[in-house]
Amino acid sequence: MPISERQMAAPMPPGIQVRIAEAGLRRTLATRAVVGLFVASPQRGLNHAQAHGLLTARGLKINRVTLYRLLERLSACGVLSRYSDDIERTWCFRLANFDRDNSSNSAPSFECDTCHQQFRLANALAPTQAAAFQLYRVLAELGHQGLRMDIEIHGTCAGCIQMSDGDVKL
Repeated sequence: MPISERQMAAPMPPGIQVRIAEAGLRRTLATRAVVGLFVASPQRGLNHAQAHGLLTARGLKINRVTLYRLLERLSACGVLSRYSDDIERTWCFRLANFDRDNSSNSAPSFECDTCHQQFRLANALAPTQAAAFQLYRVLAELGHQGLRMDIEIHGTCAGCIQMSDGDVKL
């Protein structure tokens, strides 16, 4: 059953609306549908094919190139964060972290290399911002202008460690 305009018109959080408007993007049905995928599961990351599959399953017919361009534009304006999936060798996207003041996504994240679950390290936000400020200052001294910084730590999450401790080893 095709998806209706009303079903896709879920309200967007104000921070997302502001970023979309500032970037000059229109809030089309496709834009609202894509943002809706990420708002529904903020911690989940999706690659292009996964997002296309979910949208198609919901009845929205969207051209693959249009979807890819939209994901890139939403990433460029700070609505989505783009990161590399080293296993699949694809770009993945997830909802950017919106602080109360709508500042940029600066909290570091952790990705489990076993289950690929992602965790935001919100408690590390202040120290990370201080370190980022220093790095941006060094860039400025060299005449460069930093626009965005993504800090991602890879390892094994507590759940996967517990599962591997319980494995029978031969």
